[in-house]
Amino acid sequence: MSDVTGIEMAIEMGKLGGLGIIPRFMIPEEQASMIDAVKKEKVMVGAAIGIRNGMYDRAEVLLKAGADIFVLDVAHGYMEKTINAVADFKNKFGKVDLIAGNVATEEAATALFKVGADCVKVGIGPGSICTTRVETGSGVPQITAIIDAAKAARKFGKTIMADGGAKNSGDMVKGLAAGASAIMAGSLFAGTDEAPGKTVIINGKRFKNYNASTSRTEKKNHIKVAGGEFEKHYAKQIEGVESLVPSKGPLTPIIETFSANIRSGLSYSGAINIPELWEKAQFIQITAMGRRESEAHDVIVQC
Repeated sequence: MSDVTGIEMAIEMGKLGGLGIIPRFMIPEEQASMIDAVKKEKVMVGAAIGIRNGMYDRAEVLLKAGADIFVLDVAHGYMEKTINAVADFKNKFGKVDLIAGNVATEEAATALFKVGADCVKVGIGPGSICTTRVETGSGVPQITAIIDAAKAARKFGKTIMADGGAKNSGDMVKGLAAGASAIMAGSLFAGTDEAPGKTVIINGKRFKNYNASTSRTEKKNHIKVAGGEFEKHYAKQIEGVESLVPSKGPLTPIIETFSANIRSGLSYSGAINIPELWEKAQFIQITAMGRRESEAHDVIVQC
């Protein structure tokens, strides 16, 4: 998302062992310039692409700029256009890694793996600023979607990435335990110093913009960039909100805390790596009281 990952975020994320994905809603040359700037810092960086006209020309430009991996960024990954785009991309670019999505079922993940996707992105509507499930009546609860898609990943010896819905490091551990090999997050990193969202001051407190790529404002921006590439109804079909998040300070301590907590989460299941977590972790259903008990309670929390 444009309010989460820019040059600074991608560089810092790469230095910390993660992977920043440069969003696609800009002209190819601008996206390539951002990738080039990140690569100058000797870190890996990904590039998002779509399935509309010019997909392969964009990919060529981004490859020359140094993109290490591509994300076929489509809201509905289980449709003929997306499946064909994955197959064509792998035929054209061979060994270049491609993450494709988004999907929420084993059947959909299987379709993408069959035509060559290296990793499938899982998540229809779980994000904090996403309203897909409300506006379209479509989607699957995220843990269920991960568990189902992971079945396809195991059959093909490939991986899935859980995209959206993680509110804390505990949710990340659960996503990994359910079968994901990686977690994609937006709201957890929006508001950091490195996030490119515009800073807003309200009553002396600092916030940053965090808009869904399917929000009204963002869609209008897409049309400005791409012009006639989009259908007439594109700007009216809204599946996300525009929001503010409190400023969070630098990214590094946030990532370090998440990493430490995730390692601890693995240890509670007796796992020393993610594949072991898949085998050893157990899910149980809890009550509302059990949920309350899981958090700090019956005290005044100071920090």
